[in-house]
Amino acid sequence: MSSIQFTLNSVGVGGKGLGLLRPFEGLRPGAFGVSTTLGASGPSLHKRCFPSIMVKAVTTVTPKYTTVKPLGDRVLVKVKTSEEKTLGGILLPTAAQSKPQTGEVVSVGEGRTIGKIKIDVSVPTGAQVVYSKYAGTEMDFNGSSHLILKEDDIVGVLETDDIKDLKLLNDRVLIKVAEAEGKTAGGLLLTEATKEKPSIGSVIAVGPGLLDEEGIRKPLSVTPASNVLFSKYAGTEFKGVDGSDYIVMRAPDVIAVLV
Repeated sequence: MSSIQFTLNSVGVGGKGLGLLRPFEGLRPGAFGVSTTLGASGPSLHKRCFPSIMVKAVTTVTPKYTTVKPLGDRVLVKVKTSEEKTLGGILLPTAAQSKPQTGEVVSVGEGRTIGKIKIDVSVPTGAQVVYSKYAGTEMDFNGSSHLILKEDDIVGVLETDDIKDLKLLNDRVLIKVAEAEGKTAGGLLLTEATKEKPSIGSVIAVGPGLLDEEGIRKPLSVTPASNVLFSKYAGTEFKGVDGSDYIVMRAPDVIAVLV
């Protein structure tokens, strides 16, 4: 029989009865190994091996650096802290906490150039913004979580706590999603788990459009108050203050206008 060994530079471990341990700090390369033995029936892990491995990938900016200046059309955003409790006051485990999608703009780059035209970043410092869920580069700076985003990754500027008041950027469209049907065509009641995800809704607001090669905004063909059909798995979903479901997506993900 032969042996295969895998090594990691920085790991955290978790196992039954142990809880989730913090990542090891200062662990030298090759100091931790996970081994397996190849036998006739395939690989089998030794009992001492840990069932889960966690690798920390967030970049940490050391205290000697006091300023982060984004380049081009990038924006530095201080991430809003995740909610640790439900509205009813129940504490949430880390895995169940919603990933933040809002934050405050700390600094912006010098903008970009289209042809001979200089285009400044349209989002001001201090603005509260909503951004795409998996966009940007994560970093720890001054003891807080930050993201460096491209301006186009910002969905809009949130001027109030209500998603309906979102000031959209570029070709984004805000749609209030229609309620899911509670019955089948034959009259059978549907549970929440079996309801079909709606892909129809009413347009609440639209962005100013994208810039063309001459730096001029091209208005969107979709207008507010239109009832539309949109791609089923496109966009970013939000829950409004009124309890309704909303979704923000790019204009090309709107398939048709319903009249």
